[in-house]
Amino acid sequence: MTRFIKVFSLIVFSTLILGACSAQRGSTGSSLSSWRSAVKGQWTLNSIRKENFPTGASVKSIFDEAPIDCFIGSYWNLTGSGKGYVTFTESGESCSPGAVREIFWSVVRDEVTSDVGFQFKKILPGDKAKNVTVGYHLELESVGEGRMVMRMPLEVGNPLSGYLIFDFSK
Repeated sequence: MTRFIKVFSLIVFSTLILGACSAQRGSTGSSLSSWRSAVKGQWTLNSIRKENFPTGASVKSIFDEAPIDCFIGSYWNLTGSGKGYVTFTESGESCSPGAVREIFWSVVRDEVTSDVGFQFKKILPGDKAKNVTVGYHLELESVGEGRMVMRMPLEVGNPLSGYLIFDFSK
């Protein structure tokens, strides 16, 4: 009987560990708190690629901040309190290496589609997060095993829409 309990406990424990380590997907029934826990931490933005963009379509800047290239290699420190910081590393035209942008972030679920999203707003010096009404929303495609992928929908033609795919690593 004791051996059965030990084996059963080992199976239950293994199942819990495997479930906690697996990547989450945007439209699963996982709780928002588990998504939030998976997102928080220090991330490096490795790449931003275009999906479903018509030939010749371009993006001048993202997040009303800078060109895409300036964000590659940036560090995103997402704390458990919702405060966060984006530190820029790239140098080049319109880039500011070493600049730090304070953000306030959250994880939300779309009431219609049940998809999970990542949203943030930039907090400028002197601002309080509760008073900032403009922000940015990205679809949280997956997070887990040291990798996070987000999608940002953009209008790139009439009525075409494309996506910027953000690929992060811990």
